[in-house]
Amino acid sequence: MVDDSLILYEEETSKIDAIISKMLRSAEAKCGLLVDKDGHLIARQGFTNSLDTTALAALLAGSFASTREIARLVGEPEFSVLFHQGKKDHIHMSLVGERSILVVIFDDRTTIGMVRLYAKETALELAQIFEEISKNSNKKAPPSVTDDFASKAQDKLDDIFQD
Repeated sequence: MVDDSLILYEEETSKIDAIISKMLRSAEAKCGLLVDKDGHLIARQGFTNSLDTTALAALLAGSFASTREIARLVGEPEFSVLFHQGKKDHIHMSLVGERSILVVIFDDRTTIGMVRLYAKETALELAQIFEEISKNSNKKAPPSVTDDFASKAQDKLDDIFQD
């Protein structure tokens, strides 16, 4: 089984927050979320105080997962962008690399075209950050607690049976 989890440090989360904030200003959107495909909230920026972002993240990931199956049924590998239009608020979702979803919530002060343009640029920037994190995680991954335990246990067993 492949472990595709990433550890984000403060430096990376600051970069992610800055990129999403820049997109929100440029697109004149209300708020942005970065969600992993399992429904965990990675980052949030903008006016999110009135939102249950944890529940929203889980539901948005679920929406993307169900849409993936719809895409498969019509012969597409996946739909990379989803859009939900409401009376006053709208949601634009796009894939970021293989592991996360960029969510932009906006109203009629901007257009879907502006949001799509800036969301696409942002997704590319975020994908680069995730690629760098993935490369660096192999270099600076600390030894696992279980690896350390197994090593110490093996040493003890060696000591016992050498007598």
